[in-house]
Amino acid sequence: MLGLKLPTDPRWVNIAEKNIAEILIDHAYCEQKAASSCISLIIQYPEREKLREVLMPVVSEEWAHFRMVIRELEKRGLALGKPRKDEYVIQLNASIRHGGTKDQQLGERLFINALIEARSCERFRILSQEIQDDSLKEFYHELMISEAGHYVNFIDLAKEYLPVEYVKQRWNEWLEIEANIITNLEIRGDRVH
Repeated sequence: MLGLKLPTDPRWVNIAEKNIAEILIDHAYCEQKAASSCISLIIQYPEREKLREVLMPVVSEEWAHFRMVIRELEKRGLALGKPRKDEYVIQLNASIRHGGTKDQQLGERLFINALIEARSCERFRILSQEIQDDSLKEFYHELMISEAGHYVNFIDLAKEYLPVEYVKQRWNEWLEIEANIITNLEIRGDRVH
């Protein structure tokens, strides 16, 4: 359903499980950034009523997820720590196509958000199935379902403001870009992406 061209390297979950504190810290910041990204889109495109209508609930959900991850950290006696650079997102942002119409620029932002949600969903699915901690399995299963819904929201919004054929073509290009980024990223157990 997610359409990702390249699955996560199977070694990632084993490395991540050995660094679950670091994964949770990184995950908390991913949720915060997701909420901030939606707020930024709403502010940058205030005239887009459908965008606002769809993304305001996403902001609330992402912030609720941030709080959930913070509670999970606290439950384990762990501190939040400092935010980290997300090389995956940095490379996605570096791949934005500049120029074009305002709608096309909005589309680029929507596609990046959709990719981040899709990859997060895939990684949460892996965690929910593969790690030994039953409490975290359930935690990540719940989040996986929500992230899948968010991914769909961003693609649907792209179709709202751009021709469907353009969305299909550009989304396929983004899937190739994302697969190339994943291929060349170091496998790290201290990052969600």
